[in-house]
Amino acid sequence: MSNRVVYAIYNDDDVLMEAVKQTRAANHHIEEVFTPFPVHGLDKAMGLAPTRLAICSFIYGCIGLGVATLMMDYIMIQDWPQDIGGKPSMSYIQNMPAFVPVMFELTVFFAAHLMVITFYMRSKLWPFKVAENPDVRTTDDHFLMEIAVNNNEEELTSFLATTGAVEVKVIDKI
Repeated sequence: MSNRVVYAIYNDDDVLMEAVKQTRAANHHIEEVFTPFPVHGLDKAMGLAPTRLAICSFIYGCIGLGVATLMMDYIMIQDWPQDIGGKPSMSYIQNMPAFVPVMFELTVFFAAHLMVITFYMRSKLWPFKVAENPDVRTTDDHFLMEIAVNNNEEELTSFLATTGAVEVKVIDKI
């Protein structure tokens, strides 16, 4: 099955931002926008839902804190209690102030590493994956907006030309 899309290429991020707003106001569906650097406010202009990655990060941090607590209780209290610097080793609560740095480090470790894995899985970035960049200029100095065509090819291309696009192409996307 092949779908036709229009690639509108821009050479300025401010022009791109205005074009995205005009395209959304004209009720055209923007499939994707490719940029060489993050453009502040583009996600809101495209109408994308807020990300839930922060919730995942908090959950991963809680898992790291739980693992740190269980690990230190087992290692330092249950399995091999030692008198280090005169600190009592009878209970976890008595030793908790000494364990705070380890708890912090494992919280950050779990949150960071699991967030990287989550980001790669969510973005479908696998090892040896072929790049899906539609135009090599978007990695350097151009911006590309991909819009779905719904039997309005001529209207859409003329509309995008008025938004400041330096180049408008119609592509059969497989």
